[in-house]
Amino acid sequence: MATIEPAKHVARTEALSAPFTVDDLLEIPDDGFRYELFNGSLLVSPAPTPVHQDIIFALQMILHAAKPAHLKVLSTVNVRASDSDFYIPDLVVVPKVAAKSVRLMFRPEDVLLAVEVVSPGTAAVDRNLKNAAFAAAGIPAYWRLEPGQGPALHVYELDGDSYAEPVVFRAGAQADLSEPFPVSFDPGDLTDLA
Repeated sequence: MATIEPAKHVARTEALSAPFTVDDLLEIPDDGFRYELFNGSLLVSPAPTPVHQDIIFALQMILHAAKPAHLKVLSTVNVRASDSDFYIPDLVVVPKVAAKSVRLMFRPEDVLLAVEVVSPGTAAVDRNLKNAAFAAAGIPAYWRLEPGQGPALHVYELDGDSYAEPVVFRAGAQADLSEPFPVSFDPGDLTDLA
């Protein structure tokens, strides 16, 4: 059985030339995949797994309950770092004033915290590429959640133009964090599906 839509999508994407730009991304039809750019290289990710979604939802609720009134916690937003760098973190914390004014894309300077949940298909990207890209963009804090580790929370803070070695909080231990605002939780409480 042949399908027409995927063939059209592939043909449309192949018509674009590398290196890619954010404007090129806007030409790709919405197909349920997540398209990001790293120095003009296109990264395509499938829809998140149920465990991934469970962790994001639980963490968003925890952060939402703890945040001060002038901040917002949002999931899967667009962050345009340059014409050739475009990210979609799983969660971000941004000032409410920025959230009110943004139509399609946040600037990196709007993002106080970016969070990624590692999936089997995105492990290398989340552990290495996003770590370096978010630091280069000046995002002050990056949290990486590893579901296969219990889950475990890896907390990175900007130190100059790169992140310092992460502090790791494992399931069963309370993570008492102060940035971007005070919040405490056990990473093990973020999912009952892991």
